[in-house]
Amino acid sequence: MHDTAPILFFDSGVGGLSVVAPTVALLPTAGIVYVADSAGFPYGTKSEGEIAARVPALLGRLAERYRPRLIVIACNTASTIALGAVRAALDVPIVGTVPAIKPAAAISRTRTIGVLGTAATVRQPYVDDLVARFAADCTVLRYGSAALVEIAEAALAGEAPSPDAVATELAGLFGQPGGVRIDTIVNACTHFPLLEGDMTAVAPPGVAFVDGGPGIARRVAALTHGQAWPAVAPPARLVLTRLGERERAIAATLADRGFASAETL
Repeated sequence: MHDTAPILFFDSGVGGLSVVAPTVALLPTAGIVYVADSAGFPYGTKSEGEIAARVPALLGRLAERYRPRLIVIACNTASTIALGAVRAALDVPIVGTVPAIKPAAAISRTRTIGVLGTAATVRQPYVDDLVARFAADCTVLRYGSAALVEIAEAALAGEAPSPDAVATELAGLFGQPGGVRIDTIVNACTHFPLLEGDMTAVAPPGVAFVDGGPGIARRVAALTHGQAWPAVAPPARLVLTRLGERERAIAATLADRGFASAETL
């Protein structure tokens, strides 16, 4: 493995940045290619068939162009639907993203957990399996929010999140029967950790938010252990499948965070 081979992170939008950050903390000189499928955004309102067809084909093109040492599907929706197909199609290690139900169950005191994701993610049988395996003694309430995904995207484009709008989405969990007992929320969409401060500000006191970013970073570090890395981190690359007005604003924000000028696929 050449030391310049990058790690490729893939999401429908900016959510995967919440996975990039803990990965870079462990692998500070890794080359990073961040891909946002802006032409396909948002994934959470699409059918399983659309995602299952789109994601493997797109990742095949990306693998051919960027020759990554490893691909992180930094999107819960894409992972729960298309991870198996991507692994079958590509000869490169693939790390998926799944809701952090196991660590949430480990810290919940009230044994009532909220799973906050997209509608496509929270209805997946994969989530049922995680609940059965790791949170069988918990009440697990789910809520799918397309609005929070849009709020996170807009925030990176420069639009401050509305506390009322964020509170309305959290009410989708707390307003369910038994929801007042929730003490731990699983951010089951990679966009949502980008709004954690905003959500904490409007959530009941003491509610903890858990996401899979740190665990994914540890998995990436383990899979690449012993591989050569550059002495100095190269500029991170930003790739978009559509470059519209909002994408240009996001690219400008990310340029201030060390990403190179946006490329289009």
